[in-house]
Amino acid sequence: MGAFKEPHGGTLVDLCLGESAADAAREQARDLRSWELTPHQLCDLELLMNGAFSPLTGFLTRAGYEQVLERMRLPTGELWPLPVTLDVSERFAEPLSGGEQLALRDPQGVLIAIVQVEEVWRPDRDAEAAALLGTTDPGHPGVSRLLERTHPVYLGGRVTGVEPPVHHDFRLLRDSPTELRGRFRKLGWRRVVAYRPGGPMHRAEQTVSVRAAREVEANLLLHPEVGLSAPGSLDHYTRVRCLEAILDEYPEQTTALSLLNLAPRHAGPRETLLRAIVRKNFGCTHYVVGPGESGSVRASDATPFHTVEEAQELYRRHEAELDISMVPVEPVVYAENRAQYMPVREVPAGMKCIDLTAEEFERRLREDVEIPDWYSYPRILAEIRRTHPPRHRQGLTIFFTGLSGAGKSTIANALMFKLLEAGDRPVTLLDGDIVRKHLSSELGFSREHRDLNILRIGFVASEITKNGGIAICAPIAPYAATRREVRALVERVGGFVQVYVATPLAVCEALDRKGLYAKARAGLLPGFTGIDDPYEEPEDAELTIDIQGLTPELAAHRVLVKLEGLGFLR
Repeated sequence: MGAFKEPHGGTLVDLCLGESAADAAREQARDLRSWELTPHQLCDLELLMNGAFSPLTGFLTRAGYEQVLERMRLPTGELWPLPVTLDVSERFAEPLSGGEQLALRDPQGVLIAIVQVEEVWRPDRDAEAAALLGTTDPGHPGVSRLLERTHPVYLGGRVTGVEPPVHHDFRLLRDSPTELRGRFRKLGWRRVVAYRPGGPMHRAEQTVSVRAAREVEANLLLHPEVGLSAPGSLDHYTRVRCLEAILDEYPEQTTALSLLNLAPRHAGPRETLLRAIVRKNFGCTHYVVGPGESGSVRASDATPFHTVEEAQELYRRHEAELDISMVPVEPVVYAENRAQYMPVREVPAGMKCIDLTAEEFERRLREDVEIPDWYSYPRILAEIRRTHPPRHRQGLTIFFTGLSGAGKSTIANALMFKLLEAGDRPVTLLDGDIVRKHLSSELGFSREHRDLNILRIGFVASEITKNGGIAICAPIAPYAATRREVRALVERVGGFVQVYVATPLAVCEALDRKGLYAKARAGLLPGFTGIDDPYEEPEDAELTIDIQGLTPELAAHRVLVKLEGLGFLR
């Protein structure tokens, strides 16, 4: 057990070549077609190569994929809950028919592995979503990941690993199954319970994890998944630093921390089984299944897509075959009279209990409100506040959109000077005309080029926002889909406020100092927004302004008031 725990399927797979064989494979790969791996694919490939996905030896073929969907079985008979597939673009797959070798490379062009293609096919994404997730609701992130993938073709075949993906961060905390089993052997750990923190751990989660380890008389492995961070969640750097800090709150020499590069699939109970199998391959004997397994994914009526009870029930049905024992846990609450966390069912009748919901915790962070000591540890809170400050200290993008001549640049300039006068954060103006001159001078005015111009503005704004500054953008940005893409890009790293300058077309024409509308009406400027190319009015703007009757000063003041109301200014 522990270091001696038998892997899933009986053998810990190692798909990596030795040094001399890897050099030969690199030479061979120069003549092979290459596929650039997505972040999700890089995670899967790493776990295939190091044996965390044992007994898999590559990406599933169609028969294996279908058996996993229908029966949760591999063709060899082992229990396996979720398919591991390689999806590629239609253009890339077109010349493939099976039997070809492909080079799999990271975004920097480094050869990670070679796959021997055995089969090429098109999956039924709706059927896959229904089988794996129990729903085809596009509001479910697992469904949206499947249905909105740009790669509609799957490849199956055996993988030969050439060079594992390189991680430059937290290298001492990144273990392969073989390495972690070696640590357990060196420490003499024969019973190991794996606990999967969903984020930075606070006092309640620390209590749950300690109780779980004591219940089964095992050592504790904190095994967070750091493959990909969900949009809006804390970045893995902050999460890991918080976990390093919380190790001091456990009894000495009983707890270890190791990072797992597993990408989320949002697949509910089936994903719980996959997580358990992976921990078994790392040498763990027990796996904690608690409230975190249900996730925070909810339907439009606020009911959860998956529940922890469903995950525990599916686990129990397969526990003997899984051969890694489940440790079911329940939520805890803070019993004020006893000054400690207790499981809900153990709280005596009439005892006062208090709690702080995740939403309330996030509100207090966002608005810089005190968080009580009973909820978390000072070092954890200090780390979170340092990297995720309240809104009035975060980076921010203010994105003006509207017709040419609507007054966007005028209001943006007035706003810039007001923000510079306050001096709280550095301010950069990305005016549409200025960007066209210095960043997009080679672009024309086709829809493709207009979108590319706006996405360039969005990228620059996101970098300014990520580094704590304020970016003021004032392009026309006529297309709603592109504006949504920019919003999503920026909101990963900070605040985003869209201001729709809704000046009517007739007013814009009347105020047109450059004569652009007259040229467009005369057919000299084809594809001009508002004349012979549409402007899609925003439905998600935080503020709408019509400059009729407003001075630039007053319009900028209205934006300031909105920013204050949203908490971005004080």
